Amino acid sequence: MIDWPLAELLPHAGDMILIDQVLAFDEEQIHTRLTVTPGGLFNLDDGSLPAWVGVELMAQSVAAWAGCRARQNGDEVGLGFLLGTRKFECNVERFPAGSELTIHGLCSLEDDNGMGVFECHLTGPGIQASARLNVFRPPQAATYLAESEGVPS
Repeated sequence: MIDWPLAELLPHAGDMILIDQVLAFDEEQIHTRLTVTPGGLFNLDDGSLPAWVGVELMAQSVAAWAGCRARQNGDEVGLGFLLGTRKFECNVERFPAGSELTIHGLCSLEDDNGMGVFECHLTGPGIQASARLNVFRPPQAATYLAESEGVPS
């Protein structure tokens, strides 16, 4: 189990941090968990989470992996972007309130330009979800964002 506060690992704040804990990580993978609790930003009236939120849970797990690696190396936690999701599959429409979910993210590709591909799996009681996430973590995020401000939309 990792004791670093999630707010120090993720470039998210407050209610946008959806995962509860990093269980373990290494150079290639991460394991995280959360308990679905009512009253969050994405909860339905019955307290459950729609299954599509699983993509964000996977993305936050990948971001936590990058944050853990940065902390471990004494680097600053950087900004990253979810570029796309392929092959998202889930056997349920929602994650019930009270469900404990675990997420596993495995880095299958990472290049020096900040592009990465992760195979992710989310499990819980009677719940199976998986997806391939394409992510981008610019090596110099501040420079990247400053340059993109000058690009017309």
